[in-house]
Amino acid sequence: MFNTLPPITRNIIIINVIVYVITAFIFPQLNETLAGYYPFSPNFHSWQIITHMFMHGSIMHILFNMLTLWSFGPILEQSLGEKRYLILYFASGIGAFILFNLWNFIEVQQIVSGLEHLGLSASEIYPKAAIGYSGDLQISAKTPEGQELSQQLYMALRVPMVGASGAIFGVIAAFATLYPDAKIMIMFIPVPVKVKFILPVIIVVSIFLGVSGNVGGIAHFAHVGGALVGWLLARNWRKHLYRFN
Repeated sequence: MFNTLPPITRNIIIINVIVYVITAFIFPQLNETLAGYYPFSPNFHSWQIITHMFMHGSIMHILFNMLTLWSFGPILEQSLGEKRYLILYFASGIGAFILFNLWNFIEVQQIVSGLEHLGLSASEIYPKAAIGYSGDLQISAKTPEGQELSQQLYMALRVPMVGASGAIFGVIAAFATLYPDAKIMIMFIPVPVKVKFILPVIIVVSIFLGVSGNVGGIAHFAHVGGALVGWLLARNWRKHLYRFN
């Protein structure tokens, strides 16, 4: 069954599985190099814009993402062609990274402003947030509010985003754009539902959870960013779908 997958989808799944095995069981220290950190973090490297798409935090994380790609990817790869499908996948992943970190930037600036309002400098947190930092972790903040803001900034600089979810949300959004009346089964709903009804609900919920702060360890704005790019690309390509087929 796996051999019947078109080549791009099959190879993306293979690469994701290989990277997960290597980073989870063989060289776990690579997680710190390949995961996607906030661009102004001392832990950020330019290649993370791409490599974060192949990183996953757990077996359930990669299993869910790869099964979703298995479900939607082959149809798009065959209808769009390998080149456009590849563009869709990586552009959606990059879009996810950008939107997620735009929201991160807003939140970090609010934290920095809060620290400055208390007469504290955020600059002391940045070097301490570097992976491998072994110096003094004491900070100048003495009040509970200052300590809380310092901890929030520290975590924003230290906690990365990982996973193919942004790219896969782009694939799902493109599928919903090109095949809006296709019906799929989802959990807890006993009848098939048209994908054009499901995607908007998912996006609205993701935006709400991202804005409200109820992230639960999930990069909701990455999902939105990936879906937005996927929708824009598919909307443009839809006009010429049969021409380049």
